[in-house]
Amino acid sequence: MARLILASASPRRRELLTQAGFSFTVKAADIDESVLPGEDPEAYVTRLAREKAQTIFDALDDAAAVVLGADTTVVLDGEILGKPLDKADAVRMLRALSGRTHRVITGVAVVTARGTDGTAEVTEVRFCELSDSEIAEYVETGEPMDKAGAYGIQGRAGKWIPRIEGCYFNVVGLPLARVCAMLREG
Repeated sequence: MARLILASASPRRRELLTQAGFSFTVKAADIDESVLPGEDPEAYVTRLAREKAQTIFDALDDAAAVVLGADTTVVLDGEILGKPLDKADAVRMLRALSGRTHRVITGVAVVTARGTDGTAEVTEVRFCELSDSEIAEYVETGEPMDKAGAYGIQGRAGKWIPRIEGCYFNVVGLPLARVCAMLREG
């Protein structure tokens, strides 16, 4: 396969690609991640994944390169829950997720000289009821601060998730089976 570049600074995406046996380099893209007016969550994350991958591809001097972009968000009642702005925002998000089912959506895009392929993966995640003290203790660990929806299923919050419907790796940040299929085809 041609040189693979991951257009993401996410340590979780790096771990998942490595786990799947890929050799790659990382070049994070710096783009505006604002939601466009009227943009639905699946379109939003797919657009960001494409923009990240395209930005890195355009900066390369390697027409044979394959660039993978990804973006993950949490959606509850139609509201996109990105990374928390501060501890209070993390508490707000976790209280909202408590005892509820939400969607985790990851947009992925592969850019090559032949073009761009992009899609989104959706996983439903069920949260247990959380007490205020559980939320406060978790937020104090700092773990929620760099994660969409203020939690990481692969970390301490995993104990509060009794059920998911869909791809576990999607919730971590990269739907591996989907990405592997896209890279094989691309």
